Amino acid sequence: MTPYARRGVHGQTVEVLARRILGGEIREGATLDLVALQSELDVSLTALRESLKVLAAKGMVDARQRRGTFVRPRAEWNLLDADVLRWQFEGGSTTESDQALLHNLAEVRAIIEPAAVRLAAQRRTDADLAELDGALDAMGERGADAAHAVEADLAFHRALLAATHNELLERMEMVIESGLAHRDRIVHSSPHSEDPVPSHRAVLDAVRDRDPQAAEAAMRALLDQAGRDLDRVGDSEETEGTRSQ
Repeated sequence: MTPYARRGVHGQTVEVLARRILGGEIREGATLDLVALQSELDVSLTALRESLKVLAAKGMVDARQRRGTFVRPRAEWNLLDADVLRWQFEGGSTTESDQALLHNLAEVRAIIEPAAVRLAAQRRTDADLAELDGALDAMGERGADAAHAVEADLAFHRALLAATHNELLERMEMVIESGLAHRDRIVHSSPHSEDPVPSHRAVLDAVRDRDPQAAEAAMRALLDQAGRDLDRVGDSEETEGTRSQ
């Protein structure tokens, strides 16, 4: 599914409501006061209802006669939706639920990406290698800021999924990307992370050599490094927090 467009009053209303629900400001099971929301957000009732339809399609809200519009249990939300993932992570600080979701994402990546890279090693084309080379070069540029490093990393993993030439695996980009971007912003903004270029180059070299076994091993090593980086950043934040108390 294509990510939801954020432009205009309608898009902004969807974003505001989604973040309030995901952040717990509007709790699971709560019935929404549409009249109050319409006044607070300064939107028409039609625009508000259309915005709620977007959230309903993502499993976050529902409407019933006599009860009205209410927030569904989190277990019924479409957490694999790209917008839901993005809304979960946007907003500044990393909460405990964000950390849990990041670890869940790491487990999903450990299942998907090693298998995907085996296919990439078998099916990659010269055009795929060019995309991977370009992303790796961008990742290794000196003096690049955190935002540039994040985009380069996303481009590399996007190109790897594309190199599988499997439409369903390519679509997994939308599941992984929002969480991966958030994880990268945390890690690349920290001085405690390892250089990501060597581990990514090892993956690319194995894909270039059409060696599925080596590609899988290199990807697992890359994911292990990613986990260490995230744990290291978390440990350093806890240490700094303790010192400041």
